[in-house]
Amino acid sequence: MEYKTLKIKEEFIKLDSALKYANLVSSGGQAKIFILEGKVFVNGEKCLMRGKKLYNNDTFIFNDIGYIIKNDC
Repeated sequence: MEYKTLKIKEEFIKLDSALKYANLVSSGGQAKIFILEGKVFVNGEKCLMRGKKLYNNDTFIFNDIGYIIKNDC
């Protein structure tokens, strides 16, 4: 799978915020629902934690779209 880059300026980004930042969901509530339904994978594993911290080079997949976190710090 080819991954799109999601650049962040902090040390980490929380999973629900990453979904919003990537414009994959319109709200935090919508992100929460998709995460709790098991539709998001972090580093290849299903993740049910919306507050999961994503660091540099972590990946997540939602709706067959993959992203890799890149830290600009």
